[in-house]
Amino acid sequence: MAKVYINPLPVRIWHWTNALGFVLMVLTGLQMRYIGLVDVVSFRTAVVMHNYVGFVLIANFFLWLGFYLTSDKIKVYLPELNVRKHFAATFQQMYFYGYGIFRGEPSPFHVTAYSKFNPLQSMFYQVMMMFIVPVQFYTGLLLWDVARFSGQVNFLGGVRVIDTVHVLIFAFFMFFIPFHVYLATCGHTPTAHFKAMIFGYEDVEEHEAEAAKAAIATATAKDVRQT
Repeated sequence: MAKVYINPLPVRIWHWTNALGFVLMVLTGLQMRYIGLVDVVSFRTAVVMHNYVGFVLIANFFLWLGFYLTSDKIKVYLPELNVRKHFAATFQQMYFYGYGIFRGEPSPFHVTAYSKFNPLQSMFYQVMMMFIVPVQFYTGLLLWDVARFSGQVNFLGGVRVIDTVHVLIFAFFMFFIPFHVYLATCGHTPTAHFKAMIFGYEDVEEHEAEAAKAAIATATAKDVRQT
């Protein structure tokens, strides 16, 4: 086995801050939504914690965005422009997750420094990070101070509409978090992806490491030609 460095330190800090924050947001959100059924902390404590953690996550999001926009790692989020190739690879990955993995078949996707998401993940994370997460932050900000943002709240249909959108996305994250943890166990060992997000390095086969080095060299060469 060889190692490929795919998760720089800023990405790892963002990821674990985000993971802890989203778990706290889900728990405090449940406490606020189901008063009397969930009583881990007081309602007031849950509200205060929900608000403070929300602002931490918003700041964390902009740190993540700033890092990717100012570094060559943005390439991991760039879409495959060949639509036919992208969807063919996506269906291959869906087959692997739904059937091949249970038969011990190898994954059709091989990670590199500039391609750490398989086609299915790439499409999903682009939608989530560029649309779903910002909408959740925005609706949460409006609900945080309805009086201050009354103009925007009324323009968007009122508190009930804003709250409904916020709760629906909240429900999405309740299902996403355990699903995300499950997929994280689908590396060549159950802990491989977790170790990569802690230490930065992903274990790959020797020939995959050579392919990763070639990808880095190609990307660097392209950058030189563009400048």
